[in-house]
Amino acid sequence: MKKSGAAIAVACLIEQGVDTVFGYPGVSVLKIYDELYKNRRSIRHILTSHEQGAAHAADGYARATRRTGVCIATSGPGATNLVTGIAAAFMDSSPVVFITCNVPESQLGRDAFQEVDITGIAMPITKCCYLVRSAGEIADTMREAFALASSGRPGPVLIDIMGNAVVETAEYEPSAGHAVTARRAARLLAPVRTDEEGVAAVAKALAEAERPLIMAGGGVIRSGASEALLALAEKTDTPVCTTMMGLGAISSAHELCLGMAGVYGDARARRAVDECDLLLAVGVRFSDRVTGPVETFAPKAKLVHIDIDRSEIDKNVLTDLHIVGDAGSVLSSLAGKVKKLSHAAWRDSLAQTKERVPGAPAEYVRAVRRAVGSDAVVVTDVGQHQLWTCRYFGFERPGELITSGGFGAMGFGLGAAIGARTGDPSRTVVHITGDGSFRMNLTELSTEVKYGLPVVTVVFNNGSLGMVRQNQRQFMHSHFWQTKLDRGPDLMLLASAYGLEGRRVTDAEELYEAVKELAGKGGIIDCRVGEDEEITAG
Repeated sequence: MKKSGAAIAVACLIEQGVDTVFGYPGVSVLKIYDELYKNRRSIRHILTSHEQGAAHAADGYARATRRTGVCIATSGPGATNLVTGIAAAFMDSSPVVFITCNVPESQLGRDAFQEVDITGIAMPITKCCYLVRSAGEIADTMREAFALASSGRPGPVLIDIMGNAVVETAEYEPSAGHAVTARRAARLLAPVRTDEEGVAAVAKALAEAERPLIMAGGGVIRSGASEALLALAEKTDTPVCTTMMGLGAISSAHELCLGMAGVYGDARARRAVDECDLLLAVGVRFSDRVTGPVETFAPKAKLVHIDIDRSEIDKNVLTDLHIVGDAGSVLSSLAGKVKKLSHAAWRDSLAQTKERVPGAPAEYVRAVRRAVGSDAVVVTDVGQHQLWTCRYFGFERPGELITSGGFGAMGFGLGAAIGARTGDPSRTVVHITGDGSFRMNLTELSTEVKYGLPVVTVVFNNGSLGMVRQNQRQFMHSHFWQTKLDRGPDLMLLASAYGLEGRRVTDAEELYEAVKELAGKGGIIDCRVGEDEEITAG
């Protein structure tokens, strides 16, 4: 049957099982929006206040549901407003399909109104970019994009459709699933097979180690490998630390869990990295926040790296052994090849490590934890509040934390929280932010209210750009310059303006009560924090 390109695009969304899209319309994309109107009973559209908010919401939806998120924007500034959200999804391996519409092909390269080469801009921060020039290309492109976004190491894909392509008609045959052509499927979606020889070598290294350590990254969570990780750790009696993106891969309450590693990590995890003789890193990028200076990272360890993305192997640190493969498959195979081991002396030694005495922010984070229990989604922005949350919340399961770890995008939190609440309305969503981050996209409060997506926003309000101020104190001789946020808005008045409830708190017990009260209906909590509070290593 013949359909317009716009109708084909929306039909393909329905094929892929898409139930929600986030976006912001404009003239170039109106044909697709008209088709969304016609199919509004099949696909829900969430209109955000800004394209960046839509991008973060689609990302949050993807992380909360483990399904591919979808975001739509118009050409020119609409498309470029997505860039921060695309980069955040790319750095954290979140599957999102971004759809934009450009000028007609006849105007391409002529500086037409709101023309921009968005595929050129987004190419370094996507798994793939597609420029669709005709209606006949749309179905195959859409199907391939969804397959690519969710396969292997997940990530964002951009489809930019020329204005003429959405108007033209083409033959369309409905199809179930991705329906990628066999040739392209072989190239793009070929399964990564477990290297059994490599697994045997790693099993031997584990058996010989006296002070082994497992480091779990975001790849463990993305691949659903938490159970396999725990099985290997328990069988080999090996302590586990995590990266920021790996928090929740193992329960913080488990006796083998050492907490978060890295520059701002827990003391036990940091010591374990320094003293281990074997470091088994799974789904880890070895970012600078994890390694610090690479020449001093894990100085005594044989380094083993398991990752599905070959490009990550030996990129930041050189490995002694590595396996390219799915984390769950490799860990399960490894657990089947090792004997039961005991490292009691190593674990007892690490248990003696003294942690720094935490300050008031730690008590605030723990108060939020007590208020929401273990069945909530915690979304953070970026800064001191993010690190306090990572250190002290005590994550127990995969997916409990959603944060911009790799790209560190301030303003990520509220949009992502709305996306998470849309994807899983049964769970309480708590958005922990700082006053600097919150200002960046606070207009998404209107989206929260309009669609009945209650989010508890806890603002750690220290009246400054806290992380930048901390660095000015440590490295710039306390030259506090352009980091003071001595200006509005009054958060209680802001809450009222958007029809939300607001609370102002000054201690942990007040915060606990406020979160308990607002958990079912959403609102803003202004949590006062001293401007000189710092996040330090454990």
